[in-house]
Formats: sequence, C-alpha cells, structure tokens
Amino acid sequence: MSGPGARPHVVVVGDVVLDRDVDGTVERLCPDAPAPVLDVTGVRESPGGAGLTALLVAGSGARVTLVAPLADDAAGAGLRADLGRSLTVLPLGHAGGTRRKVRVRSGGQSLVRVDDGGPGTPTDVPLDAVRDALAAADVVLVSCYGAGTTHDPGLRALLAEHARRGRVVWDPHPRGGTPVPGTLLVTPNLSEARAGVAAAGAGTPAGGAPDLVAAALREAWDVRAVAVTAGADGAFVAGGGAEVQYVPAVRVAGGDPCGAGDRFAASAAVALATGATVTEAVGRAVADAGAWVAAGGAEAYRQERAAEGATDGTGGGPGAAAPPDGPDTPAPAADAQGTPASPAALEAVAARLRRGDRRLVATGGCFDIVHAGHVATLQAARRLGDALVVLMNSDASVSRLKGPTRPVVPAADRARVLEALDCVDAVVVFDEDDPRAALERLRPDVWAKGGDYGGAPLPEAGTVREHGGRVVLLPYLDGRSTTSIIERSGRSRAMSTQEVV
Repeated sequence: MSGPGARPHVVVVGDVVLDRDVDGTVERLCPDAPAPVLDVTGVRESPGGAGLTALLVAGSGARVTLVAPLADDAAGAGLRADLGRSLTVLPLGHAGGTRRKVRVRSGGQSLVRVDDGGPGTPTDVPLDAVRDALAAADVVLVSCYGAGTTHDPGLRALLAEHARRGRVVWDPHPRGGTPVPGTLLVTPNLSEARAGVAAAGAGTPAGGAPDLVAAALREAWDVRAVAVTAGADGAFVAGGGAEVQYVPAVRVAGGDPCGAGDRFAASAAVALATGATVTEAVGRAVADAGAWVAAGGAEAYRQERAAEGATDGTGGGPGAAAPPDGPDTPAPAADAQGTPASPAALEAVAARLRRGDRRLVATGGCFDIVHAGHVATLQAARRLGDALVVLMNSDASVSRLKGPTRPVVPAADRARVLEALDCVDAVVVFDEDDPRAALERLRPDVWAKGGDYGGAPLPEAGTVREHGGRVVLLPYLDGRSTTSIIERSGRSRAMSTQEVV
C-alpha cells in the first residue's frame, strides 16, 4: 500500500477489449443493395473495457496496475504497448483472439457496431503474482466486461481473500461473476441492478425503485455498500445505515453516456484510495460521470487521445491513424467544473441535439449573474428552433472582457444555473474572447444574440453564415444588466455600513 504523501495505488482487474472507430462520410448508396457506402477518412484504436477504466484511473493521478487477459496476437501486443505507456500491466493468458468492438461512424453517428474475437477467458493465471499485486493496492477495482475474468476460480478466491481485509470496488456486468462477499462498493447501473435482484431471488420486484433495489442487492450479495447508478437521476447508495442515501446528478443536456459507468467506477475507486468515505466517493463519481457525458463520452475521449498520440508520435493507440486533414490539439473537455469544451465535445453536443433533423439554435454570453433579461433572451432563442445550446465565456474570458473583479459567479456555478432552465438543452464553455472557434464546430442553424448589440457588426456572423446558418437579434429587456445589479448591490452595502457607523 502507498505510504504518506505517495500517489494512491489502484489495481484494476478485468476484461480488456480493443475499441476501433472507422470514421468516414456517406454520400451514396451501394448499387447492388440498399446500403450506404462509407468513404473512410480515418481509423482510431484505443483500449476499451477494463483498459479504458485503467486509463481513467491513471488520468486521475493514481498509480495503476492492470491485471487482465491479453491475447497473443498483434492487437494484443499493441494493447499491451499502448497501456504500458500509462500504467503497469500484469498480463494473463487470453483464450482466442483479441476481443474487438468496431464502430463504423459517419457525421458523428454510429452506422453499425461489429464485435469479434474472444472468448477472452483467462488462461495460465500467475496466482502468486496477482496475490502480490493485490496486496500492494490501496483499492482494487474489478472492471467486469463479461469475458470470464470474474468467473475464474483462482482469481475469485484471491479477490474474496482481499475483500475480507482490503478495499474492493466492483463494477459488474450481466454476464460476469457476482461480487465477492465483503466487497466495499458495487456500482451496477439500474438495469444491471434489477437483473441482479431477479437472479438472486431477493424478493424485490425486478422493476422496483432504485433505492429498494440497492438495499436488496446489498443483502443478497453480502457486500458493504451498493451504489445503483440511474443515469441523469444520479445514484442510490445502500450502505451500513438503515436508509438508502440519494446522490443527485447535475442535469446534463445532450452529451454521450457511453463509458459513463467506467468513469463512475474509476472516480469512486480513486476517491476511496485517497481516504474518502463511500458516500463522498459516490458524490465525486456522480459529478465526474456527468462531466464525462457532457464532454462527449467515450467517443470524445478516444478522439482526444488519438489527437494527443498524433502530436507525440505514439499514434494514439495500437494501429491508430489520424484523419487525412489532421486533428486539432484539443482543449480540456467541458466538465462540471466549468472548464472549456474540446472541439470533439462541441461536435458531439451538436450531433446529439440534431438527431431527428432537429434545428439547432445557439446563443452566447457571460451570464455572470443570471437575471430576468437573460431568461427572456434564452426563452426567445429556444423558440427559434428545436434545441438550444448556450456558449458561455470561461472565467478567464470574462475577466479579460469585464475586468479583474469579474466574474462574480464562477463558471461551474453559472453553467449549473443555466442548465436548470427548461429552455436550455446544453451549456458549453469557451475560452476565447468571442465564440467563433466554438461556432466553427457547432455550426448552428441559428445564432441568436440579445438586441443590445444594436447595429454593431458581430464578429462571429461570418462564421455562422459560412456554414449555412443565420443570425437573429432578440429583443432586449430594458433595465436589466449584471453591471447594474452589481452597482446596486455596492450602494446597498455602502448604505448599510453608514447606518452601522
């Protein structure tokens, strides 16, 4: 285990897959069948399953040892080399070829997914080496993807032995083994939890409320805590107390939930490894999972990873290739802390909100102290289309535009207030002084701005029109502004001080 001041050590045990994305464009149909023809523009490969979980743990600042079957083929060697740049790999034998999930995509949308390889069950397990790795862990995270690792008798015995004296987090899979008794925290999603209740014959209906399901599973599995994740509703934690605790999630409009479970489990494990309680760990995990969804999910993460690989010469994963035009180096992903959105996250938001040929409207501003004028503008903007994205200036951008005393409200809080409005479908943060770079990625059908801009030319208008969008000015609710609110607040404080004196 880690000593004082050292980075926490998390051992991830589970099933690794290879995520392969084939990107392209579709402009015609096959002449001999009613099927689209994909002209490939790029191919990306990245570790998935427990490999993705381990990378997320490492990205959170922990030391990581990954215990997982890896196939003796070119893809397996590539996975081992790719993962080895960020963490320590303890490979197990792997039955069959590398398990792959191949996604064929066009315009940010998946056309088909093809799974092959496997079965992936572990072989030739070095039990003594695994035992030593578990003993050195601050937390063991089991990331099950149904290939057989959690069914292996030798590994289960070691995990059960460790759970009696150490901390084990278990992210289950419907085809995987049940958590071993004594596990500190199990993190099923709601459908997995309901299936677990039904399989255990725990007496709670399979379609029961998530709090009841969490409590039933804790008893059925004989574990210390179960956190049932319910997507946008947050998580329900059944622990040592008599009552289940609810951890709500911040509302996320749009985004991509793929990989959110891995992000949740990784964040919870790292938090527990640094001394957090179970409830604190689940709270951090809920926030991080929401941020992951808002940033574009696993697809945005893979795109950023490929871009980073293209700039450092590693290729972004085994066999990865960048699109011919070359990717942009991404900014940090947008998250619940109010950091700027990456290009990939912006494109993912636009793709999600345009589904079903919906018309996308965007508006922007600082929104420092949200007031009635802001609300009127946002409500009017939403009526111009089917979905509304708010481009919000980052804290650094607001300071440059408004002065060193601004913003009054930090970006994370500003975004949360805006996301609570029914007329707002998504909020993304940008760091520049104007939104042209963000609009280049979003390409909205309508760019709406408050009428206080008058007849002054908008620098971003050309960008909007270049991609077929139009610019609309909205009525301005007179007498409402953040500056006037701050000035009135200052006068009020001054008068109160005089009265006291």
